[in-house]
Amino acid sequence: MQRLFLSSRKALTGREFHRWNRCFSHAAQKEASSLHDNGVAAADVVIPIPKIPHFDYSPPPYEGPSADEILAKRKEYLSPSMFCFYNKPLNVVDGKRQYLYDDTGRRYLDAFGGIATVCCGHCHPDVVDAIVTQTKRLQHSTILYLNRAIADFAEALASKLPGNLKVVFFTNSGTEANELAMMIARLYTGCHDIISLRNAYHGNAAGTMGATAQCNWKFNVVQSGVHHAQNPDPYRGVFGSDGEKYARDVQEIIDFGTSGSVAAFISEAIQGVGGIVELAPGYLPAAYSSVKKAGGLCIADEVQSGFGRTGSHFWGFETQGVVPDIVTMAKGIGNGIPLGAVVTTPEIAEVLTRRSYFNTFGGNPVCTAAGLAVLKVIEKEKLQENAFVVGSYLKDRLTSLKDKYEVIGDVRGRGLMLGVELVTDRHLKTPAKAETLHIMDQMKDLGVLIGKGGYHGNVFRITPPLCFNKEDADFLVDALDYSMAKM
Repeated sequence: MQRLFLSSRKALTGREFHRWNRCFSHAAQKEASSLHDNGVAAADVVIPIPKIPHFDYSPPPYEGPSADEILAKRKEYLSPSMFCFYNKPLNVVDGKRQYLYDDTGRRYLDAFGGIATVCCGHCHPDVVDAIVTQTKRLQHSTILYLNRAIADFAEALASKLPGNLKVVFFTNSGTEANELAMMIARLYTGCHDIISLRNAYHGNAAGTMGATAQCNWKFNVVQSGVHHAQNPDPYRGVFGSDGEKYARDVQEIIDFGTSGSVAAFISEAIQGVGGIVELAPGYLPAAYSSVKKAGGLCIADEVQSGFGRTGSHFWGFETQGVVPDIVTMAKGIGNGIPLGAVVTTPEIAEVLTRRSYFNTFGGNPVCTAAGLAVLKVIEKEKLQENAFVVGSYLKDRLTSLKDKYEVIGDVRGRGLMLGVELVTDRHLKTPAKAETLHIMDQMKDLGVLIGKGGYHGNVFRITPPLCFNKEDADFLVDALDYSMAKM
């Protein structure tokens, strides 16, 4: 069996031992403690390769084309803009709960969740049953006819939101939802100017690309009427964790960049694509206040942070104690089904009656049946509570690695929406791009799949299905520890 030996040849001091010991799984800690108590030197202690937790499921044999054949077809028939993770792309053919399987039957711990999309777990039987049952009865008609699926889900979704947020428009994606929200705000206020945050990601269509504020995701096309405020980033921002100081920039944009009136302010509570950046405390109340005084609406983008992922709250905006005028959502809403939504108040929703607004697939009975099943599973299996308990445990274990490895600059996030930022210099916060890619590949080889994000691509994005447990968390951290130790 491959092993990693600690380099020190001397017996560990109490402080050295404590610092080293807390970074490994409980089983390894127990063994190491026993060795230490018996005076065994550090060089005699070995760290075994982390082992994936037991899981009672075996996928059926895969009989499809090889990874190389699929990759060749992608290159020939799909957009060249599509890219793959890893030096050797993974051919995923099966999934169950928090695990994925490749074409050889090998199991992987999915700590990315299809980009914060799979919340109930892969192929959850209740969600699958709802999809199959509805598909067998009626796959599609149109919202011009009545069907209970869309009405039942809209009612259930509205019940999860505060205040008078109870009118739902269904879409097919988060980009579509944000496009619609921005248009509603412009129609309602009669203003064109919208304020977004630097480092934000809100989509890649005509309007949302303007609200997105990373050049990596913006093409050179007309993007008008959007102003980007200073990002309240506690790690890299100039004001640290002082949210109110960052919010002054919103007021300055209104004063010096607009007519004094704005249509909307749009933000995520935790920036996902931007590298799991949780907005500085107190930021949203101050920013919302300035926007409302300027006649604007406040839009909360909950595409990634919604549906209990933060653990402490069902919606990300609730962590800042605010109530928006419009909420957008997607990803976790359908556990992988193409589904999004915009929720607002009856008064604001009325603006779409000025003309005809229609979406052929928005509110499709199969998708909305899946969405309702997702809400029921989150409640029945207490997935929000699990995200809080397991996410807090995982964050603590990740933070312990920061004491051990200088390459870890920051550990952040809430619940099961966590980020680990890698740097080559903690003082300068120089992005460790190559190291990030290398460790991702190493972890994949160990059986752990994580994502990456941030403007520099140096932040691990950890957004697993909400059924993730503490044993999974230990395996993930042990794999990260092992991979970093080998660098």
